[in-house]
Amino acid sequence: MSRFVDRVVIHVAAGDGGNGVASVHREKFKPLGGPDGGNGGKGGDVVLIVDSQVHTLLDFHFRPHAAAGNGKGGAGGNRDGANGADLELRVPDGTVVLTPDGEVVADLVGEGTRLIAAQGGRGGLGNAALASKARKAPGFALLGEPGEKHDLVLELKSVADVGLLGFPSAGKSSLISVLSAAKPKIADYPFTTLVPNLGVITAGETVFTMADVPGLIPGASEGKGLGLDFLRHIERCAVLVHVVDCATYEANRDPLSDIDALEAELAKYTPSLADDLAERPRVVVLNKIDIPEARDLADMVKPDIEARGLPVFEVSTASREGLRELTFALGRIVEEYRASRPKQEATRIVLRPTAVDDSGFTVVEDPQTPGGFIVRGERPERWIRQTDFSNDEAVGYLADRLARLGVEDVLVKMGAVPGAQVTIGDLVFDWEPSTPAGIAAVAMTGRGTDARLEPHNRVGAAERLAAKKARRLPGAYDEDLEEEE
Repeated sequence: MSRFVDRVVIHVAAGDGGNGVASVHREKFKPLGGPDGGNGGKGGDVVLIVDSQVHTLLDFHFRPHAAAGNGKGGAGGNRDGANGADLELRVPDGTVVLTPDGEVVADLVGEGTRLIAAQGGRGGLGNAALASKARKAPGFALLGEPGEKHDLVLELKSVADVGLLGFPSAGKSSLISVLSAAKPKIADYPFTTLVPNLGVITAGETVFTMADVPGLIPGASEGKGLGLDFLRHIERCAVLVHVVDCATYEANRDPLSDIDALEAELAKYTPSLADDLAERPRVVVLNKIDIPEARDLADMVKPDIEARGLPVFEVSTASREGLRELTFALGRIVEEYRASRPKQEATRIVLRPTAVDDSGFTVVEDPQTPGGFIVRGERPERWIRQTDFSNDEAVGYLADRLARLGVEDVLVKMGAVPGAQVTIGDLVFDWEPSTPAGIAAVAMTGRGTDARLEPHNRVGAAERLAAKKARRLPGAYDEDLEEEE
């Protein structure tokens, strides 16, 4: 038996970028031919794509974990690593992507709509790309950036034009079965419908979709019955149809009280959408008039309902009476609603240039550590993640980049003293102002080393710097590598 799933939690992980490589070209009679280390490949993205052939989130219910391919590492001979394969996940039309806290990330509507749910990490640069006037043959390379990892909630809100509301056994499933080719389960007991049903209906040149949800009862907003969990499927509907059972034998029910009860539950279920739903057109269908008593009741209450400004149709799904008029009336309302909606504009790309006075980072005092500081910014945090702290030359290169960015100048202005604890991303170290901004080019020593980090110069700073290696986190990538002056 197939299952309908309209809410799942998935765990997506993009691929990690491949590491760059430090390599020196060697051939006969040319022992030092220059750096030729290639760049690492980009990690694969996890992409959500709307597919009209997918109607449920069932696959994610059984397989909630999704991971894209990792990028390959670079190689000597200026060979770049291969990019990781993207992972495409097909989702139904009308899927809403949210964070675990309920914040909406995207509303995926329309065939082919795409969302990058997790961005793959960029590959690290090899030493060929890091060569500069100061470092003609770098003995290090940059690490690949890790891919993003997210927990996401997927909720399916059916994209239907007409939504059917009603008490259990009001005849919603029967109505959708005779108006369309849908074949929902129909039986003579309450709560036969356990999942929403969709049907496609043709009224002349108008084609529209109809959806019904499990029957509602008073108290549904408090968790009673089944319909509460599926009311999200009517939020996009152009018109809401009250299907009223005129043949009910319950003494405390009548068509007017049924309509009032359902409207009250709608308002309680979606208080934020109450005003929006209240503006949607309403249609009342008085069902089961093939029964004499039901026809009499329908004739009796019809004037009272019309007095509320609601169109009323008396129908019978058994004898097909009144169905043609209802179909064409719904078609007209749907067309009017579609015409009133603003046309979707082409996607616009908004460019937001960086302000001229934006340094790219901020420094604040650490509230947890007296005399400590926290450096925040996309670039310094990214550089931390790219650095191989087991290589002294890579650490020195990081120090030069931070100095040129102006981090040390700001630390000095804020009163930082040697030995002050500084946090960048997830790296905590004791600051030693050994590379102030504007320092002359540092004389290069052997590959993979840095004179400033020799034991007699660093006074233990490098050991403390490497004591806590940065945890790998996703971040943007600096396409424009800065050369050392």
